[in-house]
Amino acid sequence: MKLKKDLVLRKIGEQYVVVDPGQDMVDMSTVFTLNSTSALLWKELDGSEVTTALITDLLCVNYDVPRETAEKDAIAIFDAFCTNGLLVD
Repeated sequence: MKLKKDLVLRKIGEQYVVVDPGQDMVDMSTVFTLNSTSALLWKELDGSEVTTALITDLLCVNYDVPRETAEKDAIAIFDAFCTNGLLVD
């Protein structure tokens, strides 16, 4: 799976949001707020095949976190991205 191509990460103040810039009108139901960790992952995952293993590796490289914790977090992040339609086949 990959990040949905038509979505763009934007920083607004201290917040990160993922938006669809192709929308004619802003539909706030399709704007996603990301924390700084998810925003960092979004940037790193752009153009890559998104897997829980890759997310785990990125968490371990960028944060001082045990691999077991990173794996659990990676599954949660991957599931959240899938559930919210941010990933496509």
